[in-house]
Amino acid sequence: MSTAKTASQGGQGTPPAGTAPRTAALKFGRLDAAMQDVKTAIQRAKDHLFSLQHPDGWWCGELEADPMLEADYIFLHVLLGTGDAGKMRRAMTEILRYQNEDGSWSLYPGGPGNISLAVKCYSAGKLMGMSQDDPVLAKAREWILSNGGVIECNTFTKIYLCALGQYDYDAVPAIPPEIVLFPRWFYFNIYEISSWSRAILVPLSIAYAKKPFKKIAPEQGIDELFVGGRENSNLKLRWDRKRKISWRNFFIFIDRMTHWFERVHIRPLRTIALKKAEKWMIERFEMSDGLGAIYPAMLNAIIALRCLGYSLDDPQMLRAIDEFERLGIDVPEGNEHYSEPTFRMQPCVSPVWDTAQAVFALGEAGVERNDPRMLKAVDWLLSKEVRHKGDWAVKNRKAQPGGWYFEFNNEFYPDVDDSGQVLLALNKVDNPRERYQYDVCQRAIDWIFSMQCRNGGWASFDKDNTKMIFQHVPFADHNAMLDPPTVDITGRILETLATYGYTRKDKRVEKAIKFIFSEQEPDGSWFGRWGVNYIYGTFLVLRGLEAMGVWNHEPQIQQAAEWIRSVQNADGGWGETCGSYDDPNTRGIGPSTPSQTAWAILGLLSAGDNRSDSVAKGIKWLLSHQLPSGGWDESMGSNVTRQALYTGTGFPRVFYLAYHLYRDYFALLALTNYEKAMERAE
Repeated sequence: MSTAKTASQGGQGTPPAGTAPRTAALKFGRLDAAMQDVKTAIQRAKDHLFSLQHPDGWWCGELEADPMLEADYIFLHVLLGTGDAGKMRRAMTEILRYQNEDGSWSLYPGGPGNISLAVKCYSAGKLMGMSQDDPVLAKAREWILSNGGVIECNTFTKIYLCALGQYDYDAVPAIPPEIVLFPRWFYFNIYEISSWSRAILVPLSIAYAKKPFKKIAPEQGIDELFVGGRENSNLKLRWDRKRKISWRNFFIFIDRMTHWFERVHIRPLRTIALKKAEKWMIERFEMSDGLGAIYPAMLNAIIALRCLGYSLDDPQMLRAIDEFERLGIDVPEGNEHYSEPTFRMQPCVSPVWDTAQAVFALGEAGVERNDPRMLKAVDWLLSKEVRHKGDWAVKNRKAQPGGWYFEFNNEFYPDVDDSGQVLLALNKVDNPRERYQYDVCQRAIDWIFSMQCRNGGWASFDKDNTKMIFQHVPFADHNAMLDPPTVDITGRILETLATYGYTRKDKRVEKAIKFIFSEQEPDGSWFGRWGVNYIYGTFLVLRGLEAMGVWNHEPQIQQAAEWIRSVQNADGGWGETCGSYDDPNTRGIGPSTPSQTAWAILGLLSAGDNRSDSVAKGIKWLLSHQLPSGGWDESMGSNVTRQALYTGTGFPRVFYLAYHLYRDYFALLALTNYEKAMERAE
């Protein structure tokens, strides 16, 4: 298989003609003396990572998120009248662990309170029998009321409250199931919104049409969270008073017309729409770990099935609930980080992603290309190749299937990012089934090229999913209606393509590079859509550009490297909080974490910096923070209140993640790349 020098192998690109070659990097005595420490740390990190490998060959670290998942878990089982009472109590314990001093709950550790999350957590407490006079809820109620009360929540929260009689269906944005009837050539069709929004909204539209209602005891209600009382609150959507002619006002007008049709029962296509929505949903249960294999879609699908009349012992319902419950993690009593047993939910699972990252990092760290553990991992990855057309094919009809998804099974939704990373991993192993692996890789590369967007970049699940008008739809307040091309994914794909022999002579590659340069921020950084945040985007772009032979003395690259150096913490590490999505002025600011320190080092190395104090201090930070186990810790707080720091992004400004293996395989990759850079400089 033809390969080119990758970023991790140190390709620096070709300088313009007539330019003197770079001199060898100067040695730092203190670092040269510590190179044995680097080698020792690498070996310990490799041993630790292998110790986490499943006997079947894969890796899968926990995905941790905010307590909205546990609050929704309680809501679902109260609505259905199902669930394990013990698990629900332990889920409430988990929720209370995350409450802030001011009574609120945050989307990420250390972040500001979030009104939708706070209302859900408060409601969960009431559903679990807590009194509104309980000091915990009293403090939460005070914060919620001071921040506008229930009417400030997002649409999804309000619809869930409607199902328990705590909000009015007539006051929430309409999500009529007729949206599934719009033809694919029509501007407003469901394939013009992001794949995850599609999977969430189709079952939710069924619930909206059927309007489920579960009467709860008065003491379980949340009327006290309405400022001035529920009866005095104006629950309806508010017009844009600043601009009378705006897309928001247009969609609010459509929304009110839809509600009027609902009230007078003018719904001639409702039966047809419900049948099509049901068919669409159930078709996507197949070859998947639940609808979309993501928590909110799976939860909504369970509600939708019940609304459609499926009994709790129906095979479809049993399967949907079982897949949903598998996302749960029970934390037993006696765990070192918890004072009592808890139960938490994951938003999804990440075995393909974690396995590809682990194999790539281990391969870079010098694990033999025919190591049986690596071969087992690669064979498992090969077994997860997508061979059926999914939603992506609606706008990409001619392409043949290929690539990989994120979870154990999610055949309808492969993504470009996972596919690129798996290809990088496969390149690290000499598989006895060489021809088969070659064919799989070629199919994936062809599919990735077919998914390139018009502006040269790559998005995650769909092609040219960029109609900004959908951001103004009233139910789009989850801030994730679109899946536009991003520089972080594009950077990874450039590194992947370079690994398989593609160069800047390919017009598609050159178009991608132009897209990346057009997206650079004035300070030299790049925005990170799928990781927190500018450190993530910048490191992936720099690796992609280096792999493609872009000269590292180009002003854009040196400016990016200087930005990375400028945001280094005094302790030698790097960190950035999820708050940079709300305030870009805080980009690169946050407590040092192993994953973000590794990203910064990898970015600097790709920019040709292997000799600055910044790199030296960053390496020392990683070495000094390695645990006796060989891994790293990425959390804050005491043992009892410990929370993982979130360096992964679900939806900017809405939902964030802590990938529990990021701290390990990215730190290993950074140390390995540093070791190679120092060896080349000798």
